[in-house]
Amino acid sequence: MSVYVFKLARAAFRHRRLVLALWLAAVVAAITLGIASGGKTNDNFTIPGTESQHVADLLKQKVPALAGGQTQVVFAAPAGGNIGDASDKAGVEAALTRLKTVPQVVSVADLYMTNAVSPDHRVALGQVQWDSAAADVKDSSLAALQAAVAPAQQAGVEVEYSGSVYPGWRLTPSELPELIGIVIAFLILAITFGALVTAGLPILNAIIGVVITLMSVTAMASVVNIASASTTVALMLGLSCGIDYGVFILARHRNNLLTGLSVEDSATLAAGTSGSSVVFAALTVIIALCGLSVVGIPFLTVMGISAAAAVLIALLIALTLLPAMLGFAGEKLTKFISTPLRRGHHEQVAQTAANQPHRTFGARWARLVVRLRLPFLVVGVALLVVLALPATKIHLGLPSGASKPTSDTSRRAYDLTTASFGPGFNGALLVLADGVDSAATAQQIDKRLAAVPGVDIASLTVQQGTTAVFRVIPTTGPNDTATADLVNRIRDDRTVIAGSTGVDVLVGGTTASNIDVSAKLSSALPVFLIVVVGLAFLLLTFAFRTILVPIKSIIGFLLSVSAALGAQVAVFQWGWARSLFNVTPSETISFLPIIMLAIIFGLSSDYEVFVVSRIKEEFTKTGDATGAVERGTGFSARVVTAAALIMFFIFVAFMINNDPTVKAIGFSFAVGVFLDAFVVRLTLVPAVMAIVRSKIWYHAQWFAKYVPDPDIEGERLEHQFTQGHAARQHAAPDSVRGA
Repeated sequence: MSVYVFKLARAAFRHRRLVLALWLAAVVAAITLGIASGGKTNDNFTIPGTESQHVADLLKQKVPALAGGQTQVVFAAPAGGNIGDASDKAGVEAALTRLKTVPQVVSVADLYMTNAVSPDHRVALGQVQWDSAAADVKDSSLAALQAAVAPAQQAGVEVEYSGSVYPGWRLTPSELPELIGIVIAFLILAITFGALVTAGLPILNAIIGVVITLMSVTAMASVVNIASASTTVALMLGLSCGIDYGVFILARHRNNLLTGLSVEDSATLAAGTSGSSVVFAALTVIIALCGLSVVGIPFLTVMGISAAAAVLIALLIALTLLPAMLGFAGEKLTKFISTPLRRGHHEQVAQTAANQPHRTFGARWARLVVRLRLPFLVVGVALLVVLALPATKIHLGLPSGASKPTSDTSRRAYDLTTASFGPGFNGALLVLADGVDSAATAQQIDKRLAAVPGVDIASLTVQQGTTAVFRVIPTTGPNDTATADLVNRIRDDRTVIAGSTGVDVLVGGTTASNIDVSAKLSSALPVFLIVVVGLAFLLLTFAFRTILVPIKSIIGFLLSVSAALGAQVAVFQWGWARSLFNVTPSETISFLPIIMLAIIFGLSSDYEVFVVSRIKEEFTKTGDATGAVERGTGFSARVVTAAALIMFFIFVAFMINNDPTVKAIGFSFAVGVFLDAFVVRLTLVPAVMAIVRSKIWYHAQWFAKYVPDPDIEGERLEHQFTQGHAARQHAAPDSVRGA
């Protein structure tokens, strides 16, 4: 592996102008394609194999008028007012009349005729039915909807919106988190390397990769439904992995330069040695992300593939564009920052890291961990277990208006509806009865639905042919466990509800769909974990030629991801430190645990490979297991620290987003990366390896015989390079040799 990567890097270095031109052409092509496609992300999910999706499909076939998106328009009189007062009523009725003329609107319920006025007479609910799925409702139609309610607003009535589609439902991505992340990354790298060019190079390469990824995803969004969270995750990973992979190779290159190698030899050797570790690290991340497809939910599959594409592009850039850019940079990478107060400090630190690595802080930390390995192991594991405890009380669900900030119209609509009607009106169920032969049969089913425990109101919405659709209002909110129990109760008792009519009773709608998603994700989690961990175990076993290293890596990952999930539950579900993070306590997003498993597992494998490959490199050279742990951890500590801090702050930067989904993802990833890098990989891993010693590298004789050695640490490459370099030096003229 290392020899092939070395040859690829050497070709890229020697043909750097061509390589740079090809990557810039890829950027231009991606931008052009993304703009021309007009693609936009949307959050409409299809969940194959679920009853709620079956209901949606039946509606398209038999009651197409109800198959499109819905908007609930909440009209609220001022506090203490009456929505039925003459002036308010006139304004609302004028708004309802104008709503019927909005493009793409099929029907508007007359709220005064359908008794959609709250018992306190303050709030009324208007139902707007669209002719298209939520994703296909045009922004111009939503703008027209806002303009149509102007008469009500002019009368002093507050108007808010909720439903599957409403004005402002599409997320407008902010560039601020990325900018903050990039600035912080540059500062960390400037401190780490003490040179501006060295700090800027990984960031520049990562930006190129992110632009290609995001523009490609945008183009794909014109033909495939892509959730808004997909671009966020792809951006997070593309930026952080792009920088991390560049830093890992660049740090080795700079050390090579400082030990006297030429620019070409240094760059290509760094790519061949550290680049091999980057390949295995990236492949592990890609496997974990592509593993999301085993869940069987299309939006998660697309999210995983989008993020995997971002990581793949980051890998290709690290192996080709980075060596080319190192050729352009030349000796500029060793031009250090000179500050008035500490002149020469950064150069001295770099020289120490390259020529006296045992004197670095990372080396001192490694020696401390090895010396106190048992106390560090016990305290580290105990810390992670305590942080993981809240995860035992996790409550899964998809975001509702209740989890939005109060600046969001859907949150205000949720609060007004809950206060005046009850929480159940925010999560109506759609019950479809197929095979209804008469109005009497429909009324019979309606009465039986109303009698089900947990049902507040059941009403027949429409009967078309042999299909009847009922609107069932639970007594509890959309994310309450009692509502999920109600959905399951209706499904379990469907034969009782249908009676002797032979009608097929099905439960669907947005609330039921969210419940089905959570249930499907929960059932798929063990399968996903087995598949992804199993594949990664095989890959890491092949890379390190031992089963103990992958087992240790997987146990460490389970500890760090459990701790991160526990912290997420404590903050976002229980509301600890809610004012600090500006969150509204709500359920844990149902797809968060599974993408945390995918992404944090992938990233933890990155750090595992970065640390353990250096330890193995040292063990291969000396055969001293304990000394190899000290030296290998010391060599990798500075780079892993910089890489982890960059990822941590990039994820933290996304927490300034007001969307609760993005904020929860950013928080969970940040905590997971921090704990995995600093507690697991730089503390527990060296502690365990110091305890097990050389036995950690044990493998059966048949394994060595039948499984090829990928040379992840670059031992064979360095041996060949040293021999070739010595031969060239011996053959060179004395004057050149002296130079």
